[in-house]
This record gives sequence, structure tokens and C-alpha cells, in this order.
Amino acid sequence: MSETLRVVLADDDSLIRTAIDAILRPAEGIELVAQAADGRSAVDLAVRHRPDVALLDIQMPVMDGLAALREIRHLAPAVQVVMLTTFDQDEFVARALDSGAAGFLLKESAAEELAFAIRAAASGNAYLSPKVTRQVLDRLPAAPTGPDRDREKIEALSGREREVLVLLAQGLSNAEIGQQLFVSEGTVKTHVYRLFTKLGCENRVQAALLAQRAGLLT
Repeated sequence: MSETLRVVLADDDSLIRTAIDAILRPAEGIELVAQAADGRSAVDLAVRHRPDVALLDIQMPVMDGLAALREIRHLAPAVQVVMLTTFDQDEFVARALDSGAAGFLLKESAAEELAFAIRAAASGNAYLSPKVTRQVLDRLPAAPTGPDRDREKIEALSGREREVLVLLAQGLSNAEIGQQLFVSEGTVKTHVYRLFTKLGCENRVQAALLAQRAGLLT
């Protein structure tokens, strides 16, 4: 991750692009390097500029945000993708998270939250807007393999890995998990990597969703 976080933005609404541009210009350590109005252009810009984070609207012309997300994850996997959403797009959000999105953010979010989400995603700490996180989790459909399969995956974890997963799913950072468990942040990173491998997850959001489906958060 570069010292200055480089961001690509894609949204077919010019007013949204203008508003986000205005928010990010004064944000310290964040640079909006390119903008697009459709998903195909977003993929091209992500591949060309290799930004730290791509902000993608879910519904765009030519190629929608979900297809653009999948293309970016395939062609430029180091680019973290945060989806821009509204309250009435929960079903798209669930599909985006399952496709490897680093999180999602309401278009109506405050400037501070937008900058925080970009920094979190760039650091590998996936971000879900707290205003709708619980609503999205509650409305997620069961995985195709079912919750029983999720619980089988959980059983493959060590006791410590399960503790880390629960804290991760509650939104804690690696440093915060380390403080809770009285271990170093490096040790937490090792546990996170191992549990990702065992669960078949690409990021923290997918791991949190699996934990939720398996009943670890109830």
C-alpha cells in the first residue's frame, strides 16, 4: 500500500461523482486518480492505474458494478473494492460481498466515514457501513451449501482461530483482537490467514458472513 492511497471512482450519477470528489480532495493521504461513469471503464481504469481502492456503484450501464467487481478481482486482485449502495439494494450488497468486495458504503455517508472506509479497505480491514450492517446480515440468504456446511467449516478451526473469527466478525481490527486476546498483532494476522484458508474466504467480510450464518454471533 502506497503512502498516499490512490482511489478510482465509478458511478453513472455525475452528482455523486462530484460530491465524492469534493469530499476526497481535502482528505489527507487520499488521492482520487480517475473517475468513470460505467462498469467497463471502471475495470479499465483499475487495471491501468492499479489504485489501492476502487469505489464502485452497484448499478451502472455497459457493465454493472457486480460484473466490474468480479473483473477487477480477477485482473487486478491487489485492488480492494468498496461498493457504493443505497438502503434499497441489500440483495446486491450480499452478492457483492460473496464476490469478494472489501465492503460497502452508503452513498449518503458522511465525509469522515468515506475516508475511514477507504483507509480500512486499503489496510485489508473490510468495511461495512454500520448504519445497515445488521439489516444486511439479517436479510442474507443461506449459503448454497447451507448453514450445516458452514458449521462443518467452523469445526475445522482451532479454538483460538474460532475466537479470532468471532471478534473479527464483530468488527474488531487485528490490533483490537490482539488486545482482547493478549497476543501480538502479528499473531492475530497469522490466525486470520489460517482461518481464511480453512474457511475458503478471501476477506474479512466473507469470513464474518460465514460466522453469522453458522450461528457464532447469536
